[in-house]
Amino acid sequence: MRKLKGWVIFTTVVFLLSLAYFVAVYNTYAGHQEEETVFSEIGEGLGGVGLIALAIIYGRTLLKLSLGKGTFGQRLLPEFADDLTRPFLKNVLNFLNKTHLHVGVVAVALTALHAVFMGMSDQNLLLWMVLLLVAWQGLFGFFLSWRYSPRALKKVSYFVHAQFLTGIAIGIFSLFGHLLAGD
Repeated sequence: MRKLKGWVIFTTVVFLLSLAYFVAVYNTYAGHQEEETVFSEIGEGLGGVGLIALAIIYGRTLLKLSLGKGTFGQRLLPEFADDLTRPFLKNVLNFLNKTHLHVGVVAVALTALHAVFMGMSDQNLLLWMVLLLVAWQGLFGFFLSWRYSPRALKKVSYFVHAQFLTGIAIGIFSLFGHLLAGD
């Protein structure tokens, strides 16, 4: 329960800070007039597919938490439904575990391509933070999967890459960043 309380506090703080930044910048930021070009249309499509990839990545994390052992996992998935859903959800989780590396690479690439095709404003720091956090996750995910990574680097990479808090920050920063961009 303490872990859940920490997540709620973290989410609230990041949300409030992002909201404050949004309000401050929205009142002073002239905005950026979106031009409908072939590239922006491609960028919108890539952003949608990238969002789906990120939803799969973080949905896997939520599924792992709900199937996990211990009190936190049991609170997410009540015991009465445990026997009915566990075999199906375990099969889904096995599939997601097998495809996690590939979906992660696609999510990082699509997020970067979306930013390139849409054109990023220098004043929208929230979207820059999204790019930074996605690259951060991708880099440490690479170190986890690279067979030549030293054991100590893999240990640190797992700790950094497995942070659900990064996903929460990515979601909140994306929401307010896209609102600033006028999407």
